Amino acid sequence: MSLAEKSTLKEIQARFDGDVERFSNLETGQTTTIDAQLAMELVTQAAVNCTPNIRNVLDIGCGAGNNTLKLLQYASSFDCDLVDLSGPMLDRAFERIAAVNPGSIRVFQGDFRNLEFREQGYDVILAAAVLHHLRDDRDWEAAFHNMYRLTAPGGSVWITDLVSHEIEPVQDMMWNRYGKYLKTLGGAEYMNKVFAYIEKEDSPRPVTYQLDLLRMAGFDRVELLHKNSCFAAFGAVRSSC
Repeated sequence: MSLAEKSTLKEIQARFDGDVERFSNLETGQTTTIDAQLAMELVTQAAVNCTPNIRNVLDIGCGAGNNTLKLLQYASSFDCDLVDLSGPMLDRAFERIAAVNPGSIRVFQGDFRNLEFREQGYDVILAAAVLHHLRDDRDWEAAFHNMYRLTAPGGSVWITDLVSHEIEPVQDMMWNRYGKYLKTLGGAEYMNKVFAYIEKEDSPRPVTYQLDLLRMAGFDRVELLHKNSCFAAFGAVRSSC
């Protein structure tokens, strides 16, 4: 499917508006993602270890708030800005995070590339299962430059996402492995359902491409924390100077 035939942001928003309950469980909210719990733990622990004084957090594509909630298990309270296309997801994220975090919480509905945030305003930026909705190179480059622009000196960005592969036979191998994993969750019918909405909605890029983009955007150090099949956890730190 060509990029022009992929789902619009409005169509993606509509699907997530109706899927709030599934994403409102910290333990089971991402069952379609291989190693979801491990990836979430790694990016949030890496954020705390690389940026110990966390005061302001931006959660891009926050969904029901799982990644910010996981970060709060390792960090003291902080102010956070939550961004998502889905209003119902933002409502649930605010409710869940406010119950455990005394810091300021603001919600923003829309595409984070089109919203106004404070430049160099965030000690930690989280982007979980959201960047695969970007489309062409211009979209990807703009998103990564925007994340760099918003990251405070000494701050860090942490990403977990669906990824593709640069080598076609490896892509086929990893996709087959992912299909076998999905079959263990719900059989061939479930696998076909997940593959259908990935084909319609998503346009993932290789983790190698994204690590290069982080460097190109200006981050000084990048790190691959974990990769299994078509999923990866990685991030970058901005110089404190």
